[in-house]
This record gives sequence, C-alpha cells and structure tokens, in this order.
Amino acid sequence: MVISNELKPGNYFTLDGNIYVVLDTLHNKTAMAKMVIKLKTKNLRTGAITNISLSGGEKVEDIRIDKEQMSYLYDEGDAIVFMNQESYEQMSISKDKLTNELNFLVADLPVEIICYEGEFLGINLPAKVALEVTQTEPGVAGDTQTRALKDAICETGLLIKVPLFIEQGEKVWVKTDDGSYDSRAN
Repeated sequence: MVISNELKPGNYFTLDGNIYVVLDTLHNKTAMAKMVIKLKTKNLRTGAITNISLSGGEKVEDIRIDKEQMSYLYDEGDAIVFMNQESYEQMSISKDKLTNELNFLVADLPVEIICYEGEFLGINLPAKVALEVTQTEPGVAGDTQTRALKDAICETGLLIKVPLFIEQGEKVWVKTDDGSYDSRAN
C-alpha cells in the first residue's frame, strides 16, 4: 500500500480493479479543508486518460509492473510477434490490443513490453521512429510565407505532413507520441 501523498508521475497502482499509471499530480491544501490529491492517470487496460481525486493520507495498492525489452519481429496476420534479443523468446500479441502502435512498427524496432501478473497491458515505443516515405507528391516551389507542408504516406501506412523538400524513398524521423514529422533521417 502507498499513501496518496507519495504518488509521483510514473508510479503504478490499482484502484477499483483498474490498473493506473500516474501522469501528473497536484496537491491542493486550503486552510479549512482536508488536503486533496488530484491525479492525472492513464488506465493501462483501456488506455483512457482520467483525473482521480484522493484525499490526503488515503491508501491505494501500489503494484510492480513487469517490463521486458523486445524487438518487433514480424506480422503474423492477426497478431504481431516480438522477440527478446537475449533469450530469443518470442511473444505474440493480438493486433486489436495494438491500435496506434501499429503505425510505428518496423523491422527490429526495440520496444518495451508492459505486463502485470502475465496480463499484457501495452508497449512503450521509442520517442522517435525512422520511417520510409513510400508515397508523396513532388514539392513545388512557390511563394509561401509560412512553413509549407504536404501529405506523405510512410511504409507502415501512416499519413503524416512533411516539408516540401522531402521526396519519395527518403527516411524521416516521426514522433511516436503524436505521429508528427520531426526531421530527416540519415
């Protein structure tokens, strides 16, 4: 058990049968009222971001999450296969549990698999992934006053906005948190 006052971003806990990770905390103490701890959390089973208010001193059950470093191996049709690079142990994860992550999975991409008591909860992707642009219109120089962008489709099927100088066949760095263009990859 952990006291609500001690929860910090990155802590994992269970409440009402759900597993949460703390994203942000706010301690609110007024003169006449009891302290209130406001937590911005992510439900690891549903992926929903919620705000939870706990009173100061309230106890919640902290848990230990298992994290294993693996790399993307191949697409099995209805599942994705990952492999531990040290033990060569493979893990197959259903595609319906990986919705947004599928846009960033390329061969040998290192990821962190998150599990709790054998239950798969999700994967942590690197901050940026290098993806090849498979389709884009040629850039046309014109009189632009702001940063001009065009549509590009990456090798995973992800549609992103890229600067006009990016050509088909080039690799670009894409941020995994919001799916936006970061820079040209070498």
